[in-house]
Amino acid sequence: MRTEIAGPGHSSRAQRTFTLTGRLLDALHIDGPLLLSVLAACAVGLIVLYSAAGEDVHIFLGQAARVGLGLGVLTFVAQIPPRVLRIGAPFLYGFGLLLLIAVAVVGDVAMGAQRWLDLGFIRFQPSEIMKIAVPLCCAWYLHERPLPPDLTTLVIVALIVLVPVLLIAEQPDLGTALLVTAGGALVILLAGLQLRYILGVGALLAAAVPVVWQFLLHDYQRQRVLTFLNPQNDPLGAGYHTIQSQIAIGSGGIFGKGYMNGSQAQLEFLPERSTDFIFAVIGEEWGLVGCIVLMVLYLLIIGRGLYIATQAQDTFTRLMAGSLTLLFSVYAFVNSGMVAGLLPVVGVPLPLVSYGGTSLVTLMAGFGILMSVNSRRKLVST
Repeated sequence: MRTEIAGPGHSSRAQRTFTLTGRLLDALHIDGPLLLSVLAACAVGLIVLYSAAGEDVHIFLGQAARVGLGLGVLTFVAQIPPRVLRIGAPFLYGFGLLLLIAVAVVGDVAMGAQRWLDLGFIRFQPSEIMKIAVPLCCAWYLHERPLPPDLTTLVIVALIVLVPVLLIAEQPDLGTALLVTAGGALVILLAGLQLRYILGVGALLAAAVPVVWQFLLHDYQRQRVLTFLNPQNDPLGAGYHTIQSQIAIGSGGIFGKGYMNGSQAQLEFLPERSTDFIFAVIGEEWGLVGCIVLMVLYLLIIGRGLYIATQAQDTFTRLMAGSLTLLFSVYAFVNSGMVAGLLPVVGVPLPLVSYGGTSLVTLMAGFGILMSVNSRRKLVST
């Protein structure tokens, strides 16, 4: 019997492969650590989705195709220099507003909401564009202005945020409206918002709660808040989603029931198990360990994004990279908290995991922006 021992040739070939891969990623302005973390999270999402969708191959392949499209968008956006992004930010914002107005006039209605534009060959939610456009436009406006911002600057930035938020809330789409609001608010906070303004905004929001509750929220949205406070009030109606998701997560224990063995998901007790409530499937089938693995992947993505933001070269890129990274963390926090019953149900997908195309592509575009910022930082530093 002959045993072959790997010699220097094997290690040198591996080293050359590693070097060539690194050069290719650098040539494409792709950040390796961020890309690996994103791909790992997408792989987890596809594995979980196959089970959540009842082993439906068409759904699995459709989502895999969306991941491929998202990676293409990521690579394309990474080629755009931050200087071009800064110039194009107000135009992207204006284009997004026009699309939102088009939705209000001729938008496609589904499930009681008018959120989509159907162009025949593609159907998408224009509100997703504003998750990128609003932080970019806020960062563009604050660029080359004194920081922390004064009151006049804050009022203008607030208007930049509120106009699309009101259009989105009217569709109605409370979840996306909250995320767009968060994107703009994060830019303002990262710009160094003074404490007196924070306290003033907090007081205004508290005073606005009765008005929002009475005049701006739809009946089903008010019901969601009441259900969050006590889901047992309507266990077969408004509270059904929350109760079933809590049962699923709790029954998974530490190690879960096993892949494709979750009774709540496989027997279809858990609603929206492929989209908004897919985190409950992870908790039931993979247990606490599976949830922690996914959260660690999210932390790696967030940590890398924040590192890129701290190394950015100017105000625009720092605010843009920081807000997009923190907005990703808001995605993860709101969805997991919603599924666990810690937050009201607002229809926010689990990033990189939930079934859907527009949200996934938007996230990938955000990662492409981060990679563009990081690669140009290297070019400047060298």
